[in-house]
Amino acid sequence: MNLTVTASIVHHVYQDPDGKFGLRFSPAALNVDAEVTTLLQELNQVYNAKPAKGYASFVGIDELQDDTSSHSDDVIPEPRFVKLLDDWLHENTSFVDFSKEVANLLQEELTKYAFTDSGFLLLSDYEHSGDRFLVVSFLPVREGVMVQPDLSVHKSAQLDITKIQLAARINLTEYQAKMGDSYYVSFIKGRAGRKVSEFFLDFLGCKERVNSKASTRHLVDTVQALVKETELEEESAHAMRREVYDYCGERWQQGEHVSMEGLESRLTEKGAPSLKAFTQDKGVELPEQFPADRASLRQLIKFQGQGGGLSVAFDQTMFGQRVSYDADTDTLTIKGTPPNLRDQLRRYLGHND
Repeated sequence: MNLTVTASIVHHVYQDPDGKFGLRFSPAALNVDAEVTTLLQELNQVYNAKPAKGYASFVGIDELQDDTSSHSDDVIPEPRFVKLLDDWLHENTSFVDFSKEVANLLQEELTKYAFTDSGFLLLSDYEHSGDRFLVVSFLPVREGVMVQPDLSVHKSAQLDITKIQLAARINLTEYQAKMGDSYYVSFIKGRAGRKVSEFFLDFLGCKERVNSKASTRHLVDTVQALVKETELEEESAHAMRREVYDYCGERWQQGEHVSMEGLESRLTEKGAPSLKAFTQDKGVELPEQFPADRASLRQLIKFQGQGGGLSVAFDQTMFGQRVSYDADTDTLTIKGTPPNLRDQLRRYLGHND
């Protein structure tokens, strides 16, 4: 991933023996050198590979007034992160001062939740693929061992980027363009309990706007319906499903939204039926742009499922060939098993030849 780093800074967020959070500020931004660029590239790779991400935008003061049930004479404070961001973008404050105010805001939010981890707040302003981004991330640490130049060994705290759970990426180009229905903030979603992502959204003053899983499933269902109604030959049907899967997967890998216009162009180039014409004819509404969900995309090319101690997955191209299904008896028949499974079964049955 080629990216150009403009400014980056790291502040330490720690807990004292009493469990209170404290801050240790960096006095200056990091030098933009090879190490910092490598750090950002690794962070972006890990971030893009996270399967569960949400997409949001900042909550405006008007929206807060509509959502609140308080009396009309109550004063509703303006979301602080957005104000800090705008001051920096309009050059009313420096990047370093902006980052310190963000760190103070994070510290305040941490005290409201049962959060027990220390770490480092990283803010980085960079450009990639013609767009400008700001990444805001809370990097966990792990204890490691390093060999010093004199060959002595010392314990040290190391950034554990692979374990990152609190991170958001703001597309500053889209945000400043004030594009309608633009979900310019992406964030890592939590998995259990009160999601840590919800805390991070509160910190940023954002609200999730689009469900990537639902949007992707809607696209998958629409493609399957098109293939069925146009009665495409099996080979052409598989080719179209694969093309949709590849295009959406590429966008997902790049951290970009699926563009229906881009998908239509790709399908047209391959001689596939027009998805746009089909949706217009059927009155199907698909978002012009939306983030892809990797797991939901697999339904275009695979059948898979698990439950009751059984897990099954196979390519759709095998259906009707090596795999058949009897709906009346709910029986799946597989001809030709994978070599490692076949060996296990034969050994279990005592066939050791």
